[in-house]
Amino acid sequence: MEIKKITEKLSVSPQITVNDISDIKAAGFRAIICNRPDGEGADQPSFEEVEAAAKAVGIDARYVPVESGMVNDEDVAAFGASLEDLPRPVLAYCRTGTRSATLWSLSEAKTRSMPDILAATKAAGYDMNGVARRIANGGKTPTDTGDAKYDVVIVGAGAGGISVAASLKSRKSGLSIAVIDPADIHYYQPGWTMVGGGIFEASQTAKTMGSLIPSGVKWIKAAVAAFEPQNNAVILDGCRVVKYDRLVVCPGLKLDWSCVEGLEETLGRNGVTSNYRYDLAPYTWQLVQETKQGRALFTQPPMPIKCAGAPQKAMYLSGDAWFRRGVLKNIDIQFMNAGGVLFGVKDYVPALMEYVEKYDATLNFFHNLISVDGPAKMATFRVAKPDTDPTEVTVEFDMMHVCPPQTAPDFIRVSPLADATGWVDVDQATLRHKSFDNIWSLGDVMNAPNAKTAAAARKQAPTVAENIVADIRGRSAVAQYDGYGSCPLTVERGKIVLAEFGYGGALKPSFPAWLVDGTKPTRAAWFLKEKMLPPIYWQAMLRGKEWMAKPEQLKVAAE
Repeated sequence: MEIKKITEKLSVSPQITVNDISDIKAAGFRAIICNRPDGEGADQPSFEEVEAAAKAVGIDARYVPVESGMVNDEDVAAFGASLEDLPRPVLAYCRTGTRSATLWSLSEAKTRSMPDILAATKAAGYDMNGVARRIANGGKTPTDTGDAKYDVVIVGAGAGGISVAASLKSRKSGLSIAVIDPADIHYYQPGWTMVGGGIFEASQTAKTMGSLIPSGVKWIKAAVAAFEPQNNAVILDGCRVVKYDRLVVCPGLKLDWSCVEGLEETLGRNGVTSNYRYDLAPYTWQLVQETKQGRALFTQPPMPIKCAGAPQKAMYLSGDAWFRRGVLKNIDIQFMNAGGVLFGVKDYVPALMEYVEKYDATLNFFHNLISVDGPAKMATFRVAKPDTDPTEVTVEFDMMHVCPPQTAPDFIRVSPLADATGWVDVDQATLRHKSFDNIWSLGDVMNAPNAKTAAAARKQAPTVAENIVADIRGRSAVAQYDGYGSCPLTVERGKIVLAEFGYGGALKPSFPAWLVDGTKPTRAAWFLKEKMLPPIYWQAMLRGKEWMAKPEQLKVAAE
């Protein structure tokens, strides 16, 4: 007998025997549901035998038989009613446990989200993606799914999604393309550091989504519930189905604020802020202006995160503002980094360390934020240094800038597209999915070992577009992505260390060293960040103009 827990209230298992009943009782179960019809297998006990043994030890038993592969809506209703009636916890069983897991998934569809259901069953060893349409339809068998069909469907209308749509249209204008995204507003997220530093206004970083979707591209304003790659289908909330010949997946990642106890309740007040949110970046600048003394914490969670330099950019710009106002000597700056290095590419560390020393900032490595008490202004960190037992330390603060833990979105993590860690599984050069030949991914959600930045998406979009067009023409991949990412590290107002690098930390400078030496702080890099990059983003990247982003020819194809 192998019991697999789905929730605190329900576990499932393959076929049980009469001899298992005592162990089931000892495990604390108060009821049993049999989902296997009598006589399905020669070696199975009848429900009557199981029920008698269960009642002898005080366990309730219910018979809800379901034919293999034939779970109908009435079965789901009967299973749900049994769960409501029976004392808990309940053990449901069939031949393998799959029917029981399916019945639970469909019976919970009206009250639980699709990702929650798929994640719970996946953790128990059951893949419910095959009934995703029914889950999206509230557990009932869909009768009218309202299918639409496109040559290319793009999930996500962030920097990657809109850019690849525009790049595809510029290469093959006749393609029917749909972009799926529920958001009304598109944000230029790299600008939020500058908002938090008092350089940009928040409004400069936002435009309506409708104004940015390329001409001739259909915008489907909806959320994705699940994927059916074997059927070339994307399932939307409400069980609408969109079919495709080719799919591009780039919904961005999830900021998991809830991973830090107490954080959501105190964001935007009690001195707790974050440049990772549009509405909070102005509060960062407000706090910097108001702070005259005390302790300022700047946190960085475990990788991967969007723009690994952003947490320390906030620290540098804050330190610079306090330096200019003459109050820096009264402020204790502490950088709390869950990792073990200041920056992952060592060539840029010497220049950054000069500013760490200038602002007299203390670097605390292997410190991961786990809880916040906003009213008390206390933050607790888990300290996990190599070769030592983890400890916890609580630190007082007057101001704290938080970078939240980050994961792939729930609907990605539980999908057939994800690798074991939850990211879309792609070939790091071609950005094509490793298992599904007509699927590509770019941006923050895929698993190539590159920095998750808008600059990376700027280089990835033409690569994906070029390879999709080649695939349409019956050719193999022709373009490759070299891992390029850029992180303009705003070390002071007016100067930036322009970190540009590819796979393995290889330096990938876009300019000659005499113009911009990325390993040193320069005013030229600041001009690029402040004046040039926003219009390049809005007017070039999102419109398919691949300035300094032409796709690199795949070396295999070149040979």
